[in-house]
Amino acid sequence: MESVPEFTIALIGFGEAGSTFAKAAGWESAALAFDLLPARRKVMEEAGVVACATAEDALSDADIVLSLVTADSALPAAQDFADLLKAGAIWCDMNSVAPDTKRAAARAIEAAGGRYVDVAVLAPVNPARMNVPLLISGPDATEAEARLRAAGFAKTRVVGDEVGRASAIKMIRSVMVKGIEALTAEMMLAATRAGVVDEVLSSLDASEKHESWFVRAEYNIERMTTHGLRRAAEMEESAKTLESLGVEPVMTGGTVRRQREQAGKTIEFKPERTEVA
Repeated sequence: MESVPEFTIALIGFGEAGSTFAKAAGWESAALAFDLLPARRKVMEEAGVVACATAEDALSDADIVLSLVTADSALPAAQDFADLLKAGAIWCDMNSVAPDTKRAAARAIEAAGGRYVDVAVLAPVNPARMNVPLLISGPDATEAEARLRAAGFAKTRVVGDEVGRASAIKMIRSVMVKGIEALTAEMMLAATRAGVVDEVLSSLDASEKHESWFVRAEYNIERMTTHGLRRAAEMEESAKTLESLGVEPVMTGGTVRRQREQAGKTIEFKPERTEVA
């Protein structure tokens, strides 16, 4: 569904995320875009947004900025372009970077008279497009959320007034999400070489429990506290199994260390269920 806001949007970085949002929202002339790669101008034109030759052209009249660059460019973009913002403009840093990186970017934006908001994108932009979940934090998070909703983003949630809180949720969550992917690769490489793929996957299906992560996190930590040393010894044997198959136990080696370190220790946490958009 198209949503043309009554304010000016600037997109800094026009890769997959920027082009996907622009096409899905139908911002057209309400959005100005800039990318360091000249080849992206054609994509901007196809999306209907105003293709700008310089960052200054894109930012000088913008009310809200969506920073959608690569992770290693997130801080430099804020530092390099902060002085181009008009007073009071909101810089929405939607890049996947650490909380400290976002706090450093916030200092640059705020020193130049802009307002900085930490935005965490919690899912791939395709196929979610404007339904991608966004977590928002910072002193101006409430106003930023209102503008993002007006721009067409349907699943937004303010998680606090501290810059870095939204990104902390995203980065820590990624430990599990990306970690499972890496563990899966390590497992499948070994299972394939051992010729036991069907049996391994069937065994996992049979033991899978579809429980809330509130329950699973507490259970997993308790298992490590009680049985960490024994499990570490078992995982050392798993690591030897992978090595014998020519698979480097990168993730498994980390599991051995974490199991051993958590043995006898407790993590004091009282999870509070939060409504997720």
